[in-house]
Amino acid sequence: MQNLMKTTSLQQQENRTGFFMLAPALTLLSIFLIAPFLFAFYLSLTDQPLVPRLETIVDEETGERIQQQEPADFIGLENYQNLLKVKVFTVEKVVNDDGVEEYERARTYLRPERLEELYTFDFFGTRYLIGAGDAAFYRSLFNIFYFVVVVVPIQTSFALGLAMLVNQNLPFSEAYRTVYFSPVVTSMAIVSVLWFFLYNPNEGLINTVLSVFGVGPYDWLESPTQAFPAIILMSIWQGVGFQMVIYLAGLQQIPDSLYEASSLDGANFFQQFRHITLPSLRNTTLFVAISTTILAFKLFVQVDIMTFGRGGPDNATITPVLHMVNEGFRGSQRVGYAAAIAVVFVLIVLMISLVQRQILTPDEES
Repeated sequence: MQNLMKTTSLQQQENRTGFFMLAPALTLLSIFLIAPFLFAFYLSLTDQPLVPRLETIVDEETGERIQQQEPADFIGLENYQNLLKVKVFTVEKVVNDDGVEEYERARTYLRPERLEELYTFDFFGTRYLIGAGDAAFYRSLFNIFYFVVVVVPIQTSFALGLAMLVNQNLPFSEAYRTVYFSPVVTSMAIVSVLWFFLYNPNEGLINTVLSVFGVGPYDWLESPTQAFPAIILMSIWQGVGFQMVIYLAGLQQIPDSLYEASSLDGANFFQQFRHITLPSLRNTTLFVAISTTILAFKLFVQVDIMTFGRGGPDNATITPVLHMVNEGFRGSQRVGYAAAIAVVFVLIVLMISLVQRQILTPDEES
């Protein structure tokens, strides 16, 4: 009985110790993550503007007219309905005044529903029109997923290649590490301005070099098809040094004896890379992939600066964070609506993170 009481007391003491050790992290998590998210969710249920509306009241005793802030109205899920609303229309053909058969205009279907044109496509001789309550939001989701799918594998691969290169006993290897890592510690705002001038269609260095080979010039940031790839290229160049350093640390933890033993067995470079390097860097690759994905979803500064906050041309470079900032602090200044965008985007990223963790985390039983 005494042993049981001692065991119970010891467990309670361990639990208290564990709680006290977790308390600082839980406090910071609550203050900087949970509380802001709950506040954003509350704002998303209102029509809160950036500049509070003023109402005039009359003091019953003095008759003096006083202006005070008018509280925001509670509108429930209206912001989410306007944000997420999507409807598909079948476009009918009509005969115009010249007797020519043509499809009806999109606005014929969209205006009564208060929707914006998102996408139009033909399928087996029938034209379909997709309307959305906020077409820019859905375009921003497409752009950010496109950005993640392209940047994460390419940047990770380049980082591993650079790490293997600077890990060799080559002259000036330390200088190369500094050069490759320097863009990471440079402000993204400065990097964006630099690349904005590099992409200049008339005097930019990139078009100048291409003109030597008889190619171009291209108006990179004003072309709907070239603007986002141009931003992707700049983002890969700016961030690859961070992943390189992580991989370099992982490579230096691999014992040289493994490579020496494989060389004695006749393994070539590619066989060593496949059977020694990659398996040894599994945990490093998981960290790099997850961290790169999180950073990719935060895409904002370079798009905001290089497109002057427009996300153009034609929303070709719009991202969820930029769209949220534009809605909440520019243009219509609808803070409640911007909060709805933030809540939906956080939930999407959270679901993707959970799926990514489930896929990339090795099975404990294996």
